[in-house]
Amino acid sequence: MAESTKKKPNIQSLATGGILTALVVVLQMLGQFIKFGPFSISLVLVPIVLGAALCGTKVSTWLGFVFGIAVLYTDAGLFLEISPIGTVITVMLKGTLCGLAAGLVYNALNKKLKKNTFAVMAAALVCPVVNTGIFLLGCVVFFLEAVRGWGVAGGFENVATYLIVGMVGINFLVELAINIFLSPVVVRIIEASKKLRK
Repeated sequence: MAESTKKKPNIQSLATGGILTALVVVLQMLGQFIKFGPFSISLVLVPIVLGAALCGTKVSTWLGFVFGIAVLYTDAGLFLEISPIGTVITVMLKGTLCGLAAGLVYNALNKKLKKNTFAVMAAALVCPVVNTGIFLLGCVVFFLEAVRGWGVAGGFENVATYLIVGMVGINFLVELAINIFLSPVVVRIIEASKKLRK
């Protein structure tokens, strides 16, 4: 009896992780059609945060990894033409590390404060910050000359201004707003999940 009790949460985590994995792929496919500026919105950050809260850091990191793979197939063509290796490194790091960061932040705050709402909101804030931050870092390391050219073509004299305002500004704010807006929904899903497990 003790053995089946031990396995139950693992099976639930696997099932939840599987559903969230499918959701990440579907949302990334849909997200490529929603653009504010040159790049599509990352709708997948909410399921990554949900995975962090429901299943833990391993699952949120996995979901971030899947997000990276999905981005390579749907939204990275322009960068792949310039530097395939730089694109793969940037895209996989930004996805995987935003999942890892969401999981670590959620776990640390949830254990310390015992407050789901604050832990979810913090994870929902950290996830897009890490995702966008690593994307910007990758642009500087691997694509600076191309980005500079795009900026000049777009009327930006300063490459840093183009990176922050022209490339990621609106997208980042929309992703952040979506995450914060949907945080209470995530909290309700977590609370409902806990009730079902009792």
